[in-house]
This record gives sequence, C-alpha cells and structure tokens, in this order.
Amino acid sequence: MLEGIKVVDFTTYIPGPFATLRLAELGAKVIKVEAPDGDPARHNGNGSVYKAHNRGKKSITLNLKHEEGKRIAIGLLKQADAVIESFRPGVMEKLGLGYKEVSEINPKVVYCSITGYGKEGKMAALGSHDLNYMSLSGALAQLKDASGRPVHPRHTFADYIGGMAASERVLAGLVARGVSGKGSYHCLSLVDALASMMTNHVLIEKETGYSNGVEVLNGTVISYHLYETKDGRYISLGALEPKFWHSFCQALGREDWLSAHYSKPDPSNSVFIELTDLFKSKALSEWAAFGEKVDCCLAPVLEARELAEYPYFQEKDFVSREGFVKMHADLDHGEMSSPPERGEQTEAILKEWLGADDGQILAWKEQRVI
Repeated sequence: MLEGIKVVDFTTYIPGPFATLRLAELGAKVIKVEAPDGDPARHNGNGSVYKAHNRGKKSITLNLKHEEGKRIAIGLLKQADAVIESFRPGVMEKLGLGYKEVSEINPKVVYCSITGYGKEGKMAALGSHDLNYMSLSGALAQLKDASGRPVHPRHTFADYIGGMAASERVLAGLVARGVSGKGSYHCLSLVDALASMMTNHVLIEKETGYSNGVEVLNGTVISYHLYETKDGRYISLGALEPKFWHSFCQALGREDWLSAHYSKPDPSNSVFIELTDLFKSKALSEWAAFGEKVDCCLAPVLEARELAEYPYFQEKDFVSREGFVKMHADLDHGEMSSPPERGEQTEAILKEWLGADDGQILAWKEQRVI
C-alpha cells in the first residue's frame, strides 16, 4: 500500500520504531538513521526491544554532530516522503535538520516529531518515561487494586499508543499531500495520545461524578467479569447483552441465572458464588473450548508465550517462528527482512540515495562520519 514511499527514521527505543514498523509492513521503504553507537535499544538486555520493532528496515550510521554527517542527512531528507524523529524538542533544529530547514529543500515532506509533552509549554523540555505518561494521562488511575493503590503496569501503553498515533498522523499527512501537493509538520505528544483514550472517563465524570468511565465495564456485574479457573488461570466473561448471557446460561443448563444478569459480584450474591465455583471446576483450556463453541463472549486470559499457539492467531500466522508479531494481520506483506545490524546498509544507501563512490565512503569512515 505504501510501495514507493520513503521514510527517514531518526527514532530510538519504542514509540518511533513502532510507528515506522507499522509503515514498513504497509510497504514503505524505511531508512533507520542511527548514531555511531546505534539505537540504545540494541543494548537493552539481549537487544529484544530493538529486534521487536525494526524488521523490514535498513540501517545507516551517521554522526550528526559532524558537518559531513549533517550534509549526508540532508541528502537523504531531500528524497524523503516522510521523516519521523524523537529527539528532545529543539535538537533537530540545533542540528539544522528541523522541519523549517527540511521543508525548504523538500516542500512536500511530511515531518513528524514524537515528544513526551509537545514542543511548547513548561513541561516540553522534561524527560519522562511511559510510567510518567501513564500517570499524567489519567490512565494509570484506572488500574487500581482492591485497596485503591495504582497497579504498576507491565506494558508501556503510552509508547505504543503514541507510536500508533504517529503512524496515523504520517499517513494523514501523506493523504493530504496527495490532495494539496504540500507537505506538513506534526508534533505528537505521547501523554496527549494516551490521554485521548480517556474520552469516556472525562465526560462521564463531568456529567455524573463517577470517575471510572463506563461503570458496567468495570467488573461491577457478574456477566462482565474475570473468573479464576481450576488450574489457577483466568477467563474473561463479557456477556453484557442479554442474548450472550442467555446463550451462556442456556449452554450451562442454568436458566435460573437469567434474572441475575446485571447483579453485583459480591459474597451476598448466591449466583456469583455459584458462578465462581463453576469456573473453578474446569481448567482454562476447557473454558476456552466452551467459549469457541458457545457464542457468549468468553475468552481466556492468555500469556505472551501462548499467542503463537492459540488457534485464532495460528490461522493468521500472527507470530513468526522467530517471535515477531505482525502489525497488520489482514495484509499479505510477504517476508520482511530481519532487523538490520547497526549500519548494515550504510554503504548501499549512500551509493543508491546520494550516488557516493567508494572513495567518498572511505573518506567518511576515516573521518568517523559514518
């Protein structure tokens, strides 16, 4: 779908690489520009964070602090359809590679900056991580244990939602360019992207005073709840609509439970106690099979390792043997190249994009430009 689109990627860690991975899987040619030491994600643990987000791309190493390095970067940017960067606000401008400079040499470029808090305002220059964005967005306050203490998430939601928002904005910019012929600049804030997911919660609290969004979705009724199974695993029941609750009760031969559809999950509720005991009478695999057979919104709580083997994902070949997860499971994008080694395609890119010869490349190596 994006065949022929060239993306120059100056991002590291998760949000930007996730955004460009989504574009690469749609067919874009992504050139990952790395510092001589490479994306820091390469050095986290065994490099899994890097490998998870950078397949299908080509890597070039550039010393952007060197004048020749900046000149090479400008040569790449002249040919780019889109640029994504995730430096602190102002860094690309100091390097002479900000949108203003790039748009002068490439008026049709779609330029996206991924930031924590935007480019302006008193928090713009602050460093932060996903846990901070989760906290500030209001999202973390929705993940509390029974005592009201926020639960430390095991997923970096702002990184991924922000990365998806960035890819969305780049695609919108490319569509707009197709209409107007003009490029555009976009500044994505990770905390803003995550806070946009609070739309239900903010409005509902303003209108009703209830601070946890849609109440019926919060484990407050027995038909939309998590239950423990015989083997200590968990199953999710989401039979909110009467037809699904009816199917569930009928399949179990418990039509006497129908009137308890929206009753509370507390110890005084005899149906809840019976339902809890019932789920504990069978293993997760048995309930998963039940949920596939009976249309009642019942699904297992899977661990990461189980995705590759679960029938739904197997049908889509969703997880590769190497452990790579598809971005667009409904598209046949063919085999994507493995995550590149640091600077693996530097020489090839310099020759293809800039017409450099072996002598120039050797000189740049000696000057530690590449």
